Amino acid sequence: MTINKVGVVGLGLMGSGIAQVSAAAGCEVIGREMNDELIAGGKGKIESSLAKFAEKGKITTEQRDATLRRLSFTTSLSGLADCDLVIEAIVENKDAKTALFRELDGIVKKGCIFASNTSTIPINQIATVTNRKADFCGLHFFNPVPLMPLLEVISTKETSSATRDAATEWGKRVGKVPINAPDEPGFVVNRLLIPYKLEAVRMLERGDASIVDIDIGMQLGCNYPMGPFVLSDFVGIDTMYYAAKVLFEETGDELCRPPELLKKMVENGELGNKSGKGFYAGHPERQAELKERLGRFAKR
Repeated sequence: MTINKVGVVGLGLMGSGIAQVSAAAGCEVIGREMNDELIAGGKGKIESSLAKFAEKGKITTEQRDATLRRLSFTTSLSGLADCDLVIEAIVENKDAKTALFRELDGIVKKGCIFASNTSTIPINQIATVTNRKADFCGLHFFNPVPLMPLLEVISTKETSSATRDAATEWGKRVGKVPINAPDEPGFVVNRLLIPYKLEAVRMLERGDASIVDIDIGMQLGCNYPMGPFVLSDFVGIDTMYYAAKVLFEETGDELCRPPELLKKMVENGELGNKSGKGFYAGHPERQAELKERLGRFAKR
């Protein structure tokens, strides 16, 4: 099974990155968004990312231009009809994802692989609305997609070995290191990562330690590239909150229950870097304290 034509539904941070690495690997890519404004935003993210790579000498201007030529955009799902692989990267909501794939199932050619970039929702719950369960898998990329090397490949009990193998090989082609992840809530990474970040928030709620102390502790004590609060601002506090809700609803594990502080931050629009308000975003004094106390260890 050869994957040459890739459709990406949703051109936010994740979708635009997936489209970029797919096109950079030589695939013809069609990005789909709801309207022209969102398409312009996704295209702008890709152009900006490629420009930075070219400025830093990681790619040539010829490679940048060739990648851009392989990209096209549409507001219609019918534009994806002839794709070999369609990856969904829309909002982390099961109803929205199932509605999308139910519609795609009647549009896209038979034999096309369907994949969800969900970070927490079991793939079988999404695939069940289609008539191509053997051709359905999860492809969970990590943010920022052009830089992060990991790809979780999630197979359901009904995913064929041909689909799994083709998706894995394609993942390698786009420069990722694939791992086989179980079709369980959160897969491998988020099943471990989300409870860790939530416990950091609970420590803050209880007054056990400050934001900066917790981050320095994990960065220097565990050699993590960044602490849980820097990471939460970067990934998106809303993304973290909704992923935690899914994990808690699916598992009932108290470690995954979203803390009240997290809920209030989302309700107040404190979403991290994307909104300019979060644990560090909008708090230059915390940023300065973290940098000063890390000193020569402030690598990132």
